Amino acid sequence: MSFGWAPQRPAVYGHLSAAENAELFARLAELGDPLAASRSVLELVELEAAEQRAAELSVGNQQRLNLALALLGDPDVLLLDEPSASLDPAQRNRLWELLLARRAAGRSALLATHSMEEAAHLATRTVLLVDGSVTLEGEPGEVAAAMESR
Repeated sequence: MSFGWAPQRPAVYGHLSAAENAELFARLAELGDPLAASRSVLELVELEAAEQRAAELSVGNQQRLNLALALLGDPDVLLLDEPSASLDPAQRNRLWELLLARRAAGRSALLATHSMEEAAHLATRTVLLVDGSVTLEGEPGEVAAAMESR
């Protein structure tokens, strides 16, 4: 089983371009054709500023690069911490479409999010943590309803 990870704060090399970051991580993952893999994930997240230094990208584009790195190698499971943070509404919707398409293809994702809207739209199971302890768990609608009644 393979995993892709996108931390809350982008974990990229600022002095490298977005394309160079993606190619470097593809090489580290020992993907067969690192250049093709890097181009593919940058297209998937619609990052057009691929030749721009990562440190000079907008915060939203840094997050898109972060997500692209998590998608390298088409992992079975994505571990995403606040994946839509800093994304504009159109890119957030694009991310949601991507995650739903991956789920339809048999892939999984574990998301940490503060957005109940995001959880309701994407999740099949929801766990609410408060101070590191599980306080509610269930289907997204059940958890949202229980939260409203508190």
